[in-house]
Amino acid sequence: MEKQFSWNPDPASDISIQWVEANGQTFEVAQTGEGRKLALCLHGFPELHYSWRFQMPLLADMGYKVWAPNMRGYGGSSKPEGVANYALNHLTQDVAALIDASGAEEVTLIAHDWGAIVAWAFAIRKLRPLKRLIIMNVPHPKVAEREIRHWRQFRRSWYIFFFQIPRLPEWMLSRNGGEPIKKAFTKMAVDRTNFTDEATDHYVQAATRPGALKSMINYYRALLRHRFDIGEARVDVPTLMIWGEEDTALNIKCTEGTEEWVSDFTLHRLPGVSHWVQQEAPEKVNAILREWLKNKDWALDSHHHQM
Repeated sequence: MEKQFSWNPDPASDISIQWVEANGQTFEVAQTGEGRKLALCLHGFPELHYSWRFQMPLLADMGYKVWAPNMRGYGGSSKPEGVANYALNHLTQDVAALIDASGAEEVTLIAHDWGAIVAWAFAIRKLRPLKRLIIMNVPHPKVAEREIRHWRQFRRSWYIFFFQIPRLPEWMLSRNGGEPIKKAFTKMAVDRTNFTDEATDHYVQAATRPGALKSMINYYRALLRHRFDIGEARVDVPTLMIWGEEDTALNIKCTEGTEEWVSDFTLHRLPGVSHWVQQEAPEKVNAILREWLKNKDWALDSHHHQM
């Protein structure tokens, strides 16, 4: 296939785009930094690796090799046919295979929206050892199960059911040259500074590639059709949750009760910030990331010295 990049990063950013073969798929991966510690950043719907552009340089500065893949179905990455190919068992295996391909010795998984659904499942199933987990604006699956039973959340999740309809959602989102994709950001964002036409065009162009919207929406179809067993659903790696409080898709109660399932849990709520938290408030998000990662490193180091 003709490999076209979804994003050509400014050379000054030190971010390059590479093609990585993993789990039988080809992934378009934004990369920066080097070393034995991997920060793997998983984007959401209808996003791309580009949504991590503000975090990648920070993580590289902190000594991480940073990989932000376009997940299967997105941008230049493989778009296998059929709903079943977007089930969580495949999506989590993609993450495992990308970790293996990176050759890293330790992994911090950082994820937003759909990427975070995959990251929770990955951490719960312990498919590869993780050092840390960072989740943005997606509840732990057990909390999600609890919340969807309440009208306060159910009424916000209507689009998941709409996305089950064949073909219609693809048609709706591709109208007017993909204008609804752009509006997903500009309508939901509180501060639109980082959602310029240039920024949202990345998402529109990637989503309107042949087969892309169908693949992207198939994540939602597979979620309801293919069960993924999460067992006891416990997460035993240190976990940070960053949550933009003005999320119109997920109510704030989705942050509550997480510590029941996650033994080492830190929550940072950002008032006045939407669902698109890491793009909308990069300074705040980066400050939280830097502080938490530094503290966790320090705690681990001092623990080793005491042993």
